[in-house]
Amino acid sequence: MPKFNIGGFLEGTAYGVINEVLSGFRDNTGFAKPSRYEVTLHPPSGGRGKSSGLNMNMMSILMPQKTSEGTTRRTSLRCESIEFPGRNLDTTPDVNIYGPERNIVSGLSYADITGVFQCSTDLREKIFFETWQRLAYDNQAWNLEYYDTYTGSIDIHQLDENNRKRYGVQLIECFPKTIAAQSLSYAPSTEIQKISVTFSYRFWKNLTDESDLPKGLPERIAEVVVNGVEREIRNSIPRVINKLF
Repeated sequence: MPKFNIGGFLEGTAYGVINEVLSGFRDNTGFAKPSRYEVTLHPPSGGRGKSSGLNMNMMSILMPQKTSEGTTRRTSLRCESIEFPGRNLDTTPDVNIYGPERNIVSGLSYADITGVFQCSTDLREKIFFETWQRLAYDNQAWNLEYYDTYTGSIDIHQLDENNRKRYGVQLIECFPKTIAAQSLSYAPSTEIQKISVTFSYRFWKNLTDESDLPKGLPERIAEVVVNGVEREIRNSIPRVINKLF
């Protein structure tokens, strides 16, 4: 049986890993760009609490007729900028140990994010978010509505150069907390009117399948090693068979 060349195998494995790592830096599509993204708004259906039995689309009912059709999709496309949400591990001192203090995780917290949307001439984007806010309260009696009535979700995806979704998150139980003031002026300007909206949400989840996420360097090294061993074994099988027979 031929002798296994461990030195040559390790050298080939090292070259394979290095080339794989460097290819990401050489390739123009190897970097995420902040301008490549997609936002999809999912406003609440408007059911008045779990006990009411109503399942109507209150957004369509409350929006003016001339601006209701296709406004959700249009507003999503008008998103000029937005943020991927962060996440913080809350900590508290561990009082059950002696010596230097250490912190232990006590919970999770999520900060609000802000999106900026370009406005149409009829300001339907502004009306859209004002309507969403109105689901949280009765503007006649000023009573607050059920939580499920005014919470929806928002999907945010990072796209590559071929518009493929490479990473995505969904804001769960989301609503427009703050609609910022808009400035008006007689001064000559070619700027587009925009509206800034701050969203509050309960938490976010990753929409990307873990199998599609980029693998870490240790995983890639292990994969290259395993593939190399398999190739050596496959190449040796015919020679082993010839020796046996």
